[in-house]
Amino acid sequence: MSKAQSVGIIMDGNRRYAEKNGITTLEGHKAGYSKLKELLSWAEEAGVRYVTVYAFSTENWKRDPLEVSYLMDLFRFALQNEIQTFIDRKIRVQVIGSRSALSPDLQKMIISAEQKTSQFSGMTLAIAFSYGGRAEIVDVCARLAEKYKKGEIKQIDEKVISDHLWTAQIPDPDLVIRTSGEVRLSNFLPWQSVYSELAFTKTLWPDLTKGEFIDILNDFEVRNRRNGK
Repeated sequence: MSKAQSVGIIMDGNRRYAEKNGITTLEGHKAGYSKLKELLSWAEEAGVRYVTVYAFSTENWKRDPLEVSYLMDLFRFALQNEIQTFIDRKIRVQVIGSRSALSPDLQKMIISAEQKTSQFSGMTLAIAFSYGGRAEIVDVCARLAEKYKKGEIKQIDEKVISDHLWTAQIPDPDLVIRTSGEVRLSNFLPWQSVYSELAFTKTLWPDLTKGEFIDILNDFEVRNRRNGK
């Protein structure tokens, strides 16, 4: 069983994969979706208990409207067609991010998927959708300020903040992986990843193989994590 029990993944490179292979951007995103399904099996085999994937950022809303619309439809398709698979495999699904910009039907589908899988305690798939780390922290600050004003909390410390994050039920990532050669976190879990180990690969997300994923987990095994000590 992998020591990396909680893994965050920045799934980067779908558009470059499409360009490299002479297919449309939308087909590149579809290939990325297929790769995520593969990775969940690899992670489950390796004993990873929590997988948090960066599927759609707050900044992604600025992309071409056709691409944004396709990504919404792809997410909607996944929630409709994969939920029974998650139930059969006893995978808990959580969606983290700002839901206010999502369509009402998509919000309902998210709630339904979370409710139908809430009882499972094996693997958890957390989907960061319409997610931004700074937006998450701003949201926490606003809610805590309101609670403090009402006298519902007496003090604010790190634990209180962590308990109010969108990821409150998910352990901080032991390891954050980013594909495609970019060496930055791009607003992904800034609070939660302060002591995470980082792994960057030049492989485009749809090209990631099981062998490379296992190699990354194995590299994590030999790292000396001091957590600032």
